[in-house]
Amino acid sequence: MMEDTPSQDILLESGTNEMEILEFYLGEQSFGINVQKLREIIQYEPEKTTTLPESKPSVMGTYLVRGQSISLIDLNKHLNPQQANDQGPERPIVLVCHFNRKVTGFMVDDVNQIHRISWEDVRPMAPFIDKFRPRFTGSINVGSKEILIVDLEHILTELDPELSQVFAGTPAEKQDTTAESLSKTEQRQQIKLMLAEDSSIIRTGIQRVLISSGYTQLTTFVDGDECYRALKTIHEQVDSEEEFLQQLNMLVTDIEMPKMDGLTLCRKIREELGLKNLKVIMISSLITDQMASKCASVGANGSISKPQIPELVEMVDRFCL
Repeated sequence: MMEDTPSQDILLESGTNEMEILEFYLGEQSFGINVQKLREIIQYEPEKTTTLPESKPSVMGTYLVRGQSISLIDLNKHLNPQQANDQGPERPIVLVCHFNRKVTGFMVDDVNQIHRISWEDVRPMAPFIDKFRPRFTGSINVGSKEILIVDLEHILTELDPELSQVFAGTPAEKQDTTAESLSKTEQRQQIKLMLAEDSSIIRTGIQRVLISSGYTQLTTFVDGDECYRALKTIHEQVDSEEEFLQQLNMLVTDIEMPKMDGLTLCRKIREELGLKNLKVIMISSLITDQMASKCASVGANGSISKPQIPELVEMVDRFCL
């Protein structure tokens, strides 16, 4: 299979509530990932793999791509350890992905095509499934097929101890009992925040970091649509933006979410609700210079990558205190 780099034309546009997913196969099941995470698609060449001792079964080792060694994960073996065939397909494919400021390879059985979809059509995973299998952020029907959208960030947290510690919600700063620190904590306790994040592990991690730092007035939502409806309700109950800001000081939102993505959420806050002064921070594994520009174009005040969760408190302090 020839190398294939996603065209810039198919990248997510700002605030359209659409994305493009690459459909790929593990056995007979269809899965999908956001094209914005995809750098290229290449044929797997075994001689370019270097195995690592004492690594987890799904970690194949390092893989050489254009002179760069990247981690290579057997996605079939990670998601289906009981069913994965050691021999695998005859001609497996490597999806070279770039997110969370890191390049990682994921080996899959085959790829199909790219689908342009609306976040409105993505169904969140049922709560009882999400509790036990948080490796998927949702599903969508394309024709007669159900495509499960893989949460690559969560998979990396299962394999990378450092990421796991970050998303577990390590406090952003050590406890300090000085008068100055206590004063800042008291200030933080007066700030009202909302958080929209579909990944349960990341949502919990952000929640722990903020609350442990003193931001105790925090309301969380599992998708952008639920969050927007809550914002709209507050907006309908007040007579001015000044009154609105007494109810809410800042929104922290993911970009990739079922029903409504973060870019669309921010655009609707600015254009439909007319809230110009509500502070909005985007937190996403997709943050690059290009994506930061897209966030700014829909009215976001700042953006931060998910591995930077411990730095989130500093950003909230800067905007709110």
